[in-house]
Amino acid sequence: MSHRVIQWGTGNVGYHSLRHILRHPDFELVGLHAFSKNKIGKDAAEIAGLVDEVGLTGVVATDDVDELLALKPDAVVYTVKAETRPHEVIPELARILEAGVNVVSSSMIYLIYPPHADPAMSGPLEKACAAGGSTLFISGIDPGFSGDVLPLAALQMADRVEEIRVQELCDYSTYEDPEFTGVSFGFGRAPDYEPPIGIPGILRTGWGGMVRMIADALGIELDDMRESFERAYAESAFDTPMMHVPAGTCEAVHFQIEGMVDGKPVIVTEHVNRLRLDSAPHWPRPPAGRSGVHRCIITGNPSVQLECFVTGEDGDHNTGGVQATAMRIINAIPEVCEHRGGLISTLDLPYTPSRNIVA
Repeated sequence: MSHRVIQWGTGNVGYHSLRHILRHPDFELVGLHAFSKNKIGKDAAEIAGLVDEVGLTGVVATDDVDELLALKPDAVVYTVKAETRPHEVIPELARILEAGVNVVSSSMIYLIYPPHADPAMSGPLEKACAAGGSTLFISGIDPGFSGDVLPLAALQMADRVEEIRVQELCDYSTYEDPEFTGVSFGFGRAPDYEPPIGIPGILRTGWGGMVRMIADALGIELDDMRESFERAYAESAFDTPMMHVPAGTCEAVHFQIEGMVDGKPVIVTEHVNRLRLDSAPHWPRPPAGRSGVHRCIITGNPSVQLECFVTGEDGDHNTGGVQATAMRIINAIPEVCEHRGGLISTLDLPYTPSRNIVA
């Protein structure tokens, strides 16, 4: 069954999402929302760089919300940058949901597990879903797949469990997102700069949902969540596709959120993100020969370790991560459209594989 979809946003994730939708036999692109004035009026295939492959689609980018909602799509794939402007994004999402349109999104990671979210964010969207009979699903690769699907799979091979640890260990140098990721993590900034993710409570809000989701899935009551954040600094200046890194500024970050039970960390999500692979060698690293890994380690009897590597169509692991982020939500569209409505998480969905098999 083909699903009629609108791609909402054409930035870092949206560009790749649009390319996948245009190439996928099970999805029909019926609309495209863009924010940049230089994209409005352009054909979707032009924006995606796929004119030679798929031809012109006849779907042109617009910022007219009424025009798009009048198309009555089955789903909107919403990939705009939202975490820094929730007061704009939540009303927009609510407007889509109130119109009876399902939404799958990589934005607003604070809502990746709705029971963990601030009611000020989730409340208006719950009301919108109820009014429109629609469903909202938010996910990606991290936060997302690495912190829910991966540990839930690993736990099926475990017995006694002492700790569940989810790791993203990645060289971010080719992740060309200095305006958001670079600023948020504090890359290329002096020690006196306070990165947003270092502000107390931000890590719990952004990544704590994964920790709480696993705890709830296992029936574990957490006593607390503990945050930590640290940086490593460049001894000499260097350049990356993301940015220029002056000497003495941040070249790597290490942070984690620990779900505590009886004073011990039981469910942990941990990040080490570097702008060059030899930075901070004392922190956890991806396997030799790899620039990044999403890993789940179950410590217990038996102990279990699963490692996930993604590679994009250009051969780069960061492109692979962005493509995987898009496909985690796109592949969920059929099941989301069949869901009863409301704000849902991975725990509410069955297996959602790609069925786009190339013979």
